[in-house]
Amino acid sequence: MAIIRNRLALILIITFIAIFVFRLTPALSSEKEVIAYYFHSNFRCVTCRTMEQYSREAIEENFKDELSSGKLVFKTVNIDEKENKHFVNDYDLYTKSLVLSKVVDGKEAMHKNLTKIWEYARNKDMFFTYVVDEIKDYLKE
Repeated sequence: MAIIRNRLALILIITFIAIFVFRLTPALSSEKEVIAYYFHSNFRCVTCRTMEQYSREAIEENFKDELSSGKLVFKTVNIDEKENKHFVNDYDLYTKSLVLSKVVDGKEAMHKNLTKIWEYARNKDMFFTYVVDEIKDYLKE
């Protein structure tokens, strides 16, 4: 009887140690997501609204799976709102912008301002190609 009790105690101790070690060991695959931010202000011209629309369409049409899984998130942000003003400095914003942010384990690892959206604002196909290619690259990394 004492042998069984000692073995059960040993099994319990090993189990608790395994649980403790498992909780302290980081996951083998880190949590990653890409956030596509479209930044605008209170004043929004036709071109600015078009770029937001193209950005949303390019993302929603080409990244359905990534959006539904949470690997990709699209957010529009008004930088004139007090709680969003920090983005101007965070991303060196000087105009309406589409910024990709790679987030790993809850922290931004890198970001990129897709400045060519202005160049392609009047060419939907080129705009889509540019945005889709840039997002694909970010999702790969």
